[in-house]
Amino acid sequence: MRASGYAGIVAAALAVLCGCTVQPPDGGDGRGHSPVRVELPRGTPGGRSAPDGTAPVPGPSAVETVPPHIVYTRGDTGTGVRELQARLRQVAWLYDGPTGTYDDLTAQAVAGFQGRRGLPRTGETDAVTWRRLVGMTHRPGKWELYLMGGQPAAAPDARCLTGRVLCISKSSRTLRWMIDGRTVSTMSVRFGTQYTPTREGVFHVYWKSRDHYSTLYHSPMPYAMFFSGGQAVHYSYDFAARGYAGGSHGCVNVRDEAAIADLFAQVRSGDKVVVSW
Repeated sequence: MRASGYAGIVAAALAVLCGCTVQPPDGGDGRGHSPVRVELPRGTPGGRSAPDGTAPVPGPSAVETVPPHIVYTRGDTGTGVRELQARLRQVAWLYDGPTGTYDDLTAQAVAGFQGRRGLPRTGETDAVTWRRLVGMTHRPGKWELYLMGGQPAAAPDARCLTGRVLCISKSSRTLRWMIDGRTVSTMSVRFGTQYTPTREGVFHVYWKSRDHYSTLYHSPMPYAMFFSGGQAVHYSYDFAARGYAGGSHGCVNVRDEAAIADLFAQVRSGDKVVVSW
């Protein structure tokens, strides 16, 4: 037997006699390996992989628990947050937005959703909360994601590239105020319902009425710019309050009062109006 092997046997025997045990260095397993720590990958929405929220740390010592991975939290912005908000609207936990910003209202909605399902009411969207919400909802379409506006404006219609034009797109639900092909301002708009659709085509502003009131529908139409019969671009209190949950009687509604007040001051009678899909 080699001397090193003999020395090892003697050391082990002495340890037993003295009532001691041999500890592996650095909390390892006695074979030169340190404890393995599992690092959770960052979970993402939209059908990609996400952790289940907890994972044990293997090793000879007591098992540790990795905190639930946070997918979204207060202050986050972007299309992912917009999708979260749209899904919360589907299950009636959020009524504002989607805005694309994880604000206090979103946190309150998430906490309510979590509490109803026996999850910790953190207000943060962790992987477990996200998967539970996805399982109860459908993937939101474009209109659901932009219920309160904010989507990019469509490329301007070719008929909008000359002169002074209110260039209105039904597909992106936006209005561009353009002068000689340059976009001066952009705002979200709402249109008529299927029973009272907003007419498409090329028109001209023929009358402006700052404090107009509809005697037909008994509702205010401030900053009205009439372009086709009784149809006008105007500010809508209902649009500001409910977003795309409602619709007009054919008019082009604007929800940003400051924006349309500024627009009203610039637009002249005779300016072109182009309404296209």
